[in-house]
Amino acid sequence: MAECRTLRGCKTGDAKITRGYRLPARHVIHTVGPVWNGGTLGEDDLLSCCYRRSIELCQMYGLATVAFPAISTGIYRFPAERAAGIAVATIADALSLAPSVSRVIFCCFSPDSGRLHEEAVAALGRPCAN
Repeated sequence: MAECRTLRGCKTGDAKITRGYRLPARHVIHTVGPVWNGGTLGEDDLLSCCYRRSIELCQMYGLATVAFPAISTGIYRFPAERAAGIAVATIADALSLAPSVSRVIFCCFSPDSGRLHEEAVAALGRPCAN
């Protein structure tokens, strides 16, 4: 509970970093994805900001590896195919400004999500390791 208070909240599209405490990760990046409202309220841009800001934090803290779930595609109802494309394109662009980051993992919790992310990577013409 004390951990949540130290973040002092996080706006949609922003990201904050904390220590990993008892987790196997040294750090945890907390980001708030948008709730899908039909795509007319800037949801695409807010989702892109989640990934971009997270990569910026990785660079600031000298992190080499980061793992992302499919942000906002669960109870926030962001369309999975659209979200995968935004995630992959945003991260590909952001990595040019984050030389410390050498590995990005898309942690997909379903075969469909994994396939959508692989297709989005393939559309960029870059290799995708499973």
